[in-house]
Amino acid sequence: MDFQALANNILTNVGGKDNVVSLDHCFTRLRFVLKDDSKANGDEIAQLEGVIQVMRANGQFQVVLGNNVGKTYDVLAPMLDQSDSGSTQHSDDKTGIGNKIINAIAAIFTPTIPALAASGMIKGVLAIAVIIATNVYHTDITKFDTYIIFNAASDALFYFMPIILARTSAKVFKTNEYIAMVIAGTLCYPSIVELMTGKGAVTLFGLQLTKASYTSSVIPIIIAVFILAYLERFIDKIMPEVLKIIMVPTLCLLIMVPATLMIFGPIGIYIGNFINWLYYLIMDFSPILLGAFIGGIWCVLVIFGAHRAIVPIGINDVAKTGHQNLLAFAGAANFSQAGAALGVFLKTKNKNLKTVSASATITALFGITEPAIYGANLRLKKPMIYAVISGALGGALMGWGGASGNAFSNQGVLTVPVYASAGAKGFACYVIGCLIAFFGACLLTVIFGFEDLPEKTVAANGEAAAVTDSSVKVASPITLATPVAAPLSGEVVALSQVADAVFASEAMGKGVAILPSSDEIVAPSDCEVKVLYPTLHAIGLELTNGLELLIHIGKDTVELKGKYFTSHTEVGAHLHKGEPIVTFNSAEIKKAGYDLTTPVVITNADPAAQIEVTASGTVAATDNLMNFKGKITNEEI
Repeated sequence: MDFQALANNILTNVGGKDNVVSLDHCFTRLRFVLKDDSKANGDEIAQLEGVIQVMRANGQFQVVLGNNVGKTYDVLAPMLDQSDSGSTQHSDDKTGIGNKIINAIAAIFTPTIPALAASGMIKGVLAIAVIIATNVYHTDITKFDTYIIFNAASDALFYFMPIILARTSAKVFKTNEYIAMVIAGTLCYPSIVELMTGKGAVTLFGLQLTKASYTSSVIPIIIAVFILAYLERFIDKIMPEVLKIIMVPTLCLLIMVPATLMIFGPIGIYIGNFINWLYYLIMDFSPILLGAFIGGIWCVLVIFGAHRAIVPIGINDVAKTGHQNLLAFAGAANFSQAGAALGVFLKTKNKNLKTVSASATITALFGITEPAIYGANLRLKKPMIYAVISGALGGALMGWGGASGNAFSNQGVLTVPVYASAGAKGFACYVIGCLIAFFGACLLTVIFGFEDLPEKTVAANGEAAAVTDSSVKVASPITLATPVAAPLSGEVVALSQVADAVFASEAMGKGVAILPSSDEIVAPSDCEVKVLYPTLHAIGLELTNGLELLIHIGKDTVELKGKYFTSHTEVGAHLHKGEPIVTFNSAEIKKAGYDLTTPVVITNADPAAQIEVTASGTVAATDNLMNFKGKITNEEI
């Protein structure tokens, strides 16, 4: 794959470098924060090779790339003059405070995920080694130097978590990373740790400090760095230029170290304790209910990126207690997505979907669920529902059995050993819960099914034909005169008479135009919605006979930016003849000075193909509009 070309195309279609406030990424997606979201052409990006899905969520423009995200980001970042962005600054004041908080949390914790996953893997291997050594060889290997060294490697990230988060937080809040890390290093300094964990009182300037251990803590340093960002900007503003290089960092340290130990550190500790108390209050009330909720809803949260708002609970649990159950329950959700994708693979007759779902099943089993979610389950809707149900059942069993892990690690087949530390019952419930989630989602998908995607194939004579699911008959060869119905009612106008020269010249395809007499665009026949522009002025449909229609409502109506238009469907939807797609207010659009003549063209017609307009005067929606005869190309709309 040409990642340079992919990066160039993505950057062009998000509105260019000047439209990008920041760029971040996780395991599967690029996360853009844009100045003007309306400049982003999501439909164009979605058609690029390597792109799985495009979505807008939580104030971000997200491009889902699966395993290609890292390489694409590495090419894109230098083009934006950034190597690792984490900014959550957004010039659009419409971004809500909730979205800003979630974006900040995501940007702070996302860079740590690979290290967290690696630490979890080492923890899992060590857990297996201890079990084998104890039960088979009756040896305590925890006293061996080799074990101690690797155990330190798995614990180091959590012990020095404040220093790690100081750096990522400083990048998010736009402050000096090294001053932030020094503040965090002070919290983890051996003599400070000894003071805070000792028996005597600890004082600063004669004032008694709240004693707390800040090693492995999460929230105190984030609050401290957030305040540091404002303090640094204030000092930098008032300090003479000649003194800035020395005095700004000096004053920041002199002020923030005491302030963190006296104020922000204790506040962070109390907030963390409250969050954990609330989580375990629900856990104590009903671990079954909590497990079912997380197991069922986790991958729904992933769709919106909102799962990152509760990720710190699991990280904080491991840091404080050495165990977490959040990701145990989330594991049920991951395995359910893998199972549903496998069910799609077994059930679908669409060769392309079969390939996608097979690949997505494997990646989901290793903890990366976005390909399964966007490539198969959410796309088909019903498999997503089956996955939620099965994940909830698996999570409920885990909650009942007390499943938990001794590390914060991605949930997949490689990290199953992490949950062995929960004991025989807890580990058994974790494994069985994952199996219930996986096979439950798979069986529900196979048994109850879903609306399969039609598949376009090429006949033996090289001419295109459409093959759909078993409920739709195979279309006649396209070389026969194929009728095409009207998607709206109105007066028939020759395409050459359309004011838009692009359509009049047939550069977009052959067809005809209609001057609307009604305010509704409908499915002219059974079809799939392939393109639905955000402004709703242009619609791309693929009919079951393989023809692809472009319906362009009016001339220059894109300038209305969706005003006076209402959508009644979505991209990927399979519609039956006559179902509404878009409605519009023709009176207001005309009042605004726009021509509503609507071209209806076939975009995948071979140059030698012929169009015979069969309607004259006026035509009603779904009535025959034209006949098509000739070959079609394999190009998508």
